[in-house]
Amino acid sequence: MGEGVRSPVQLCRIISYDFADPSFLIRALTHASIENTPDTKTYERLEFLGDRVLGLVVCDFLMRTYPSEDEGALSRRLSGLVDRTTLASVAASIELEDFIIHGGGTSLNDSIKADVMESIFGAIYRDGGLEQARPVIEKLICTLADEVTSPPTDSKTALQEWAQGLKLGLPQYKEVGRDGPDHQPTFSVEVAIEDHGACVAQGSSKRTAEQAAAAKMLEAIGTKSHG
Repeated sequence: MGEGVRSPVQLCRIISYDFADPSFLIRALTHASIENTPDTKTYERLEFLGDRVLGLVVCDFLMRTYPSEDEGALSRRLSGLVDRTTLASVAASIELEDFIIHGGGTSLNDSIKADVMESIFGAIYRDGGLEQARPVIEKLICTLADEVTSPPTDSKTALQEWAQGLKLGLPQYKEVGRDGPDHQPTFSVEVAIEDHGACVAQGSSKRTAEQAAAAKMLEAIGTKSHG
């Protein structure tokens, strides 16, 4: 392969943003499976940046839109809007998979599509700054805020709240393994809580592995509490 099915210009029309420097968008769409492509020319660094830009824009939006909600409710609503499932759903709605530049045989799973979504936000920030990224993120992500009528609690947040409620230390996460090729790794992450042991789970990114480990720990805690 080596190319997206559709032109990046079409993606610009969909997200309503024209890049002054199109190389940012190309980098945001380039997967590590492309041969002889240095890591600095793939989406990963822009994803790192885009994750922070996304969080800031959504936080600011929520503060303005829900002035009566406390920090806990805002945090849960934020988690729902920047969740990997939400990002993958938005990616599907704009048919992002057709634009991702990747090598043959690469499975473009939801985790990859969510990562590329974030990398696009990072690319826009690098190209035009925060005020150019803000309307794109508000259009694609923040418009879903009203659908989060009951702000969800993700597994990591739920586990942290449980531990804090019992005045235990914060859950401790650490990577304990990594398998598979560089462009499609599987991470193993362990979560440990004081006096409650540890659980290990896997995921296609550290973040998803941490969520899976937290969910596994919550299940173990529930089993113990009812045992």
